[in-house]
Amino acid sequence: MFSNKIVNLILLVLTAIILFVIHHYQIIGAYYLQIAQYIGIYAIMVLGINLVNGYLGIFSLGHAGIMAVGAYSSSLISKYVFTDPVFFPICIFLGGIVALLAGFLISIPSFKVRGDYLAIITLGFTLIMKSVLQNLDFVGGARGLRNIPANTNIGWVFLWLVAAILLVRMFINSKYGRSTLALHEDEIAAELVSVDTKKTKVVVFGFSAFLIGVSGGLLAHLLSFTNPNTFGYVMVSEGLIMVYLGGISSITGSLLGAGVWALLVEVLRPLGVWRWIIGAVMLIMVMIYRPGGLAGGTELSIKGIVNFVDSVKKRIGLKPESTFGSNGNSGKH
Repeated sequence: MFSNKIVNLILLVLTAIILFVIHHYQIIGAYYLQIAQYIGIYAIMVLGINLVNGYLGIFSLGHAGIMAVGAYSSSLISKYVFTDPVFFPICIFLGGIVALLAGFLISIPSFKVRGDYLAIITLGFTLIMKSVLQNLDFVGGARGLRNIPANTNIGWVFLWLVAAILLVRMFINSKYGRSTLALHEDEIAAELVSVDTKKTKVVVFGFSAFLIGVSGGLLAHLLSFTNPNTFGYVMVSEGLIMVYLGGISSITGSLLGAGVWALLVEVLRPLGVWRWIIGAVMLIMVMIYRPGGLAGGTELSIKGIVNFVDSVKKRIGLKPESTFGSNGNSGKH
């Protein structure tokens, strides 16, 4: 098992090095690299949203405001404090920490308020953050913050995405993860079995906000510009679309939702405004015929892939390899 971890670590490092080389020597076109980076950044954001809206089961609309906090915080730090690109990961991390504090703040209303009322409160946080940023001159006001160092590249996006996936997986399998799932099922029953509901909500909201803040920082350093209007209703809508399209309570669903929606938006770009209408119609169809999303509640695994291949073989009349000779007497009749 230890050797497997070493092999996985080596593969991770090699992949990151290859991606950095691809970015540096522009082996792949800038357009395709940018799409890949958008998918990675959105996937980190969706992982964060899914922790609250999916695993915890609380409908929150505060992700755009939290993303703004992470974007502006990391951008200011990289512009005026740690200006050397070597400190770029630290800038993103600190932006995530500031967003985490905002997540703690949002979690407080969840102690008393539930359902639609909590959704309205979290949406109010997003609108407040947008309004505050529009009226703060030292962050550019309504014009936005410009000349942000363009430090984000495909290599950094990949490393942060892998870190986010591993952290979410570790969290779900931890004590707090089990408490989160218990709250999702029945909050009153969870309290009866001694689950600290307030502490669990604070931890989940904080961790979710950290990941969303990291995605905001990466996005700002990709575009070299950030604007309060970026984190308005459109970002709120897109975040929810990607979560519920991919499937709630699923890491695989988060990645799938971010990838499918980002690619769909780019493919339909020639249609202009109509792409949003067509995309919304397709989302409605998915919600009607697959309410749980494309991968809701499920995770991609090697065993799952093998089983899927075997099921396909059964349908076309071939004998599945995984069951061939399973009893040691495949050659006997």
